[in-house]
Amino acid sequence: MICSFLHLKTVIIVVAMLAKRLHENKGKRFLATLVRKPIQFLSPVSYVKFQYKYITHHKLNLKNPLRYTEKLQYLRLFVYPKMDEVSRLASRDGAREYLKEKGYENLLIPSLGVYDSFEEIPFETFPNSFVLKCTHASGWNEIVKDKSHWDQEKAKKKFHKWLRSDYGEKTTEPHYSKIKPRILVEQYIGEKDALPAEYKIHVYNGKARYLYVVTGRGKDIRYNHYYIDWTPCDGAQFNGWQKADYPLKKPNNLAEMARIAEKLAEPFPFVRVDLYDIDGKIYFGEMTFTPAKGTLIFDDDEVDFEQGKWLDITKEIKTN
Repeated sequence: MICSFLHLKTVIIVVAMLAKRLHENKGKRFLATLVRKPIQFLSPVSYVKFQYKYITHHKLNLKNPLRYTEKLQYLRLFVYPKMDEVSRLASRDGAREYLKEKGYENLLIPSLGVYDSFEEIPFETFPNSFVLKCTHASGWNEIVKDKSHWDQEKAKKKFHKWLRSDYGEKTTEPHYSKIKPRILVEQYIGEKDALPAEYKIHVYNGKARYLYVVTGRGKDIRYNHYYIDWTPCDGAQFNGWQKADYPLKKPNNLAEMARIAEKLAEPFPFVRVDLYDIDGKIYFGEMTFTPAKGTLIFDDDEVDFEQGKWLDITKEIKTN
C-alpha cells in the first residue's frame, strides 16, 4: 500500500516537471494541458502544491499554514468544496439571491434575465449596451458597449464553449463545479468609453482590512492597493500588476462599502467582495472566495505573512 502510494507520488512529480517544461514553450501549451489533467485528477493536493511552488516559488505548507496564500490554498482544497453556500454565492445568480436575503437588493445591477443557453437570449429586446456573464465561473464575461457593432456569432461560439466547460475542474477550485452553467445578463453601468472603478474589499474572519482598486479596465488597467482606511499598501502589489501613476481619491462612501462587505462575508473565514461606486451609488459585483486561486506574488513578501495573521483558520484545520 505504502509502495503504491510512493510510486503514485513519484509519477505525479515526474508528470508535473514535464508539464512545467512544456508550459514554458508557448507552442506546446496544448500538450502541457494534456499532461496537467491527469495530475489534477489523480491528486488535486499534489497538483496545487506543484502549482503554488511553480508560480510563487514558495513551498506550500498545508499542515501549519502561515502565509495568507497558504491559508487560501487550505480553504480552496479542504474547506470551501464542502460548503454548498460558498458554491451558491460564487455563482452569479446565487449571489443575487443572497443579497436580496440580506436586504441589499438595492445594490444589484439591474438584470435582463438568466438563460440556460445563448439561443434563448432575446437580444432584440435589450438596450444598446449590456453585459453577459457565465454564472459558474469568474472572468467568463462579455461586455457589449454597442449592440449594432457587436459580433454576435463570435460571442455565441465563446459562450457555447464556456457553458460546456467545468470551470472548477479547469482551475482546481471545486466549489465552482457545483454551479449550474447559465448566462446572466445585466445592464451596462459604465460610461461609453470607460468601465467603472472596482473596489475589491478583502474580509478576513468578518473584518474588512484591505482592498485594491481596479481602474482603466479595457484600456490601461491599473491596480492600487490600500488598507481599509485608505492608507497605501504598495507592498501588496502582486503578479507584476502596475498601479496608477496618479493619486486615487478616497470614495466618500468607503466606510459604507466596508460595512456592506463585512455583512455579506459574515459566515465565512475569507471572501473578497467586489463593489462599484458610481456617483455615490454602490453596486454589487461578485463574491470571490479564492482570488487568483491563492497564487499571488506580492512585491513585498512580508505582506503575505501580514495578511496571513489576519486570517485565522484554526477552527477549519481542526475540523478537517
